[in-house]
Amino acid sequence: MDLRAAIAPLIKGDAQNDSETLRKFSRDTSIFERKPALVVSPKDAEDVAALVRFAVEEKGRGGDISLTPRAAGTDMSGGPLTDSVVVSFTKYMNVMREVGPDYAIAEPGIYYRDFEKLTLAKNGSILPPYPASREMCALGGMIADNAGGELTLRYGMMERYVQELDTVLSDGSRATFRALSTAELEEKKTAQTLEGNIYRRMDKLLTENRDMIEAARPNVTKNSAGYSLWNIVDKKSGTFDLTKILVGSQGTLGLITRARVSLVRTKPHHAMLVVFLSDLGKLPEIVRRVLTFAPESFESYDDHTFKLAARYGYEFLKHLGFRQTFSLARALLPEVWALWTRRVPQLVLLAEFAEDTDEEAQRKAHKAQAALADLSIRTQFALGTMEKKYWKIRRESFALLRKHVHGLHAAPFIDDIVVHPDDYPRFLPELNALLAQYDLMHTIAGHIGDANFHIIPLVNLGNPAHRKIIMELTPKIYELVAKYKGSITGEHGDGIIRTPFLPMMYPPKMLELFAETKQIFDPLNIFNPGKKTGGSLADIERWMMHPAVK
Repeated sequence: MDLRAAIAPLIKGDAQNDSETLRKFSRDTSIFERKPALVVSPKDAEDVAALVRFAVEEKGRGGDISLTPRAAGTDMSGGPLTDSVVVSFTKYMNVMREVGPDYAIAEPGIYYRDFEKLTLAKNGSILPPYPASREMCALGGMIADNAGGELTLRYGMMERYVQELDTVLSDGSRATFRALSTAELEEKKTAQTLEGNIYRRMDKLLTENRDMIEAARPNVTKNSAGYSLWNIVDKKSGTFDLTKILVGSQGTLGLITRARVSLVRTKPHHAMLVVFLSDLGKLPEIVRRVLTFAPESFESYDDHTFKLAARYGYEFLKHLGFRQTFSLARALLPEVWALWTRRVPQLVLLAEFAEDTDEEAQRKAHKAQAALADLSIRTQFALGTMEKKYWKIRRESFALLRKHVHGLHAAPFIDDIVVHPDDYPRFLPELNALLAQYDLMHTIAGHIGDANFHIIPLVNLGNPAHRKIIMELTPKIYELVAKYKGSITGEHGDGIIRTPFLPMMYPPKMLELFAETKQIFDPLNIFNPGKKTGGSLADIERWMMHPAVK
């Protein structure tokens, strides 16, 4: 079938299958490449509904069409990749509809950078769970992956901020999901529609499996693995809220066309305490003490990142931009000197305190430093250019690897693990020992206050030996995470890369409930199949990029 000829007359937007468009949409920032058959850019929700109705009709005729939503394509798990139809929202469905005193209503294709400019200009507020890709990502992707980032420690993940989601369901009908009272839920359940059926069946699923679902709740600070069934019912408020599983679902349950999200005003004045750590045994106590002073963010990067910043300083500074080069070059001298004298710390911790005044922020930083005095560790304050330097190293290490280390690919396949802070002294040495078994350059950066680590190895995906390492190392890392009862993904989602490993986190019955949830929302498996449920190790091998061996 000529998909473009069939779909283009049904919509006001664009349907493209030229080679350049298909090449562009074959990639995100993962290790995968998967060429779509067609890229559709809908103009509005009615276009999206028309696409779904077409897919339903094709399924009825025995066709194998599916629809995979895509925002900015910064996903690191292969979440927006498909060999069928990509539904791309950034071209047209990128409008900010309203900015209220403490909320905003926007379409999924709006870039976060544009969203934030508008909310800051209106009332000085932001949507705080932005990821490190804040300059490139879009709202729909943040919702799809349950985004988190450097401000999550104080402000929480995306699931906390989503109030309403306008969604096209798997029969082409439209629904608005939000928190419902008991009476509102009962009314919804009476509707003889797909939406009514979803409410009836999900309520039944949750009621009959309440204890098992609660027992399966990951006991970690952050989690994006599976569907968050344990969050739907809020006993304290008495509400039933299906946005809690649409957030983080990677477009597998419905196509979101508009979102209402909460906004907050962050504190304007900052002070940073930097901790240089060479004894990982002290890490849990450092984290515990610093957290008592409520930092806005508490980040980290490892000795490999430190060495990269020093060794590739020129490339690093070029990436940051010419205007800052001289001052930041001077600021990087301590890193270069530490590398030269072989006094590189195992971890650098960045605790940033944000308050209403400079004095209050600095007072908290000084108090946190004083609280660490008896631990015999090196600390320093970072203000102005020095503060910018540490943030740049932390935020830009992945981009530096991806863009400037030639012949190798920054490969996010074990990039988002979460453990418990008390397990740091045992977990981190075991993690480093495991990574040391393989000849891979890598960096480890993360949200140390949330115990969320991003491991980015460098591989040559054209080298069969490196491809073999990916398939061997991934389950070993996740077995280690499971040993410490952590999460295999805190904020990046399952996608192609992690869906096959969900059995390491959840018991078989919970996986059955995930599959049942998918079937309730999407019985014909139209939305982004193979993600969250139904993925396999063969998918990882099948869709891994095959660049030429260098």
